[in-house]
Amino acid sequence: MTIALAGLLTGLSLIVAIGAQNAFVLRQGIRREHVGVVVAICAISDAVLIIAGTLGIGMLVTTFPVVLDVLKWGGVAYLLWFAFTSFRSAARAQGLKESAPRTAGSVVATTLALTYLNPHVYLDTVVMLGNLANQYGADRWLFSGGAAFGSLAWFTGLGFGARALAVPLGRPSVWRVIDMVIGVIMVAIAIRLATLS
Repeated sequence: MTIALAGLLTGLSLIVAIGAQNAFVLRQGIRREHVGVVVAICAISDAVLIIAGTLGIGMLVTTFPVVLDVLKWGGVAYLLWFAFTSFRSAARAQGLKESAPRTAGSVVATTLALTYLNPHVYLDTVVMLGNLANQYGADRWLFSGGAAFGSLAWFTGLGFGARALAVPLGRPSVWRVIDMVIGVIMVAIAIRLATLS
């Protein structure tokens, strides 16, 4: 196994789990709405955070845990607000065509919030991946590059692959279930985040 492949597999193992960010990428992919922007923000953000961790910035996060506390409670508040909007959309039971499109600015703001207000992204991407990358010494950038490529491949596949589901999932009754499930996921993640010590 090459170092780059190790980075790719490690990166994928950390981002594939369903979380707030992945649920949002999937939702936007199904809606076929600003998918390229969402995918680009997620992939570029992961690459920046992986680079930061490889450069050793992860030590700042562990040295100043108050930063994680601020992110934690900001993330909880945002996740609960996002859950509320999902439940509100579910109550309206609109299909993809009938539902009001989100503006590019709103999508960008939501993507950035779901990415950077999650303390796990700093622990997993900056601290953990950064520490693992630095175990490879001079080859650490191969590991980091593999991890960043894994992130790009995942978000591209998730966002653009979801387009194939737009037609079968476009009915109002089906979209109501999707919004309800996303809302429940957001609440569950918010509770898990709030109870982290």
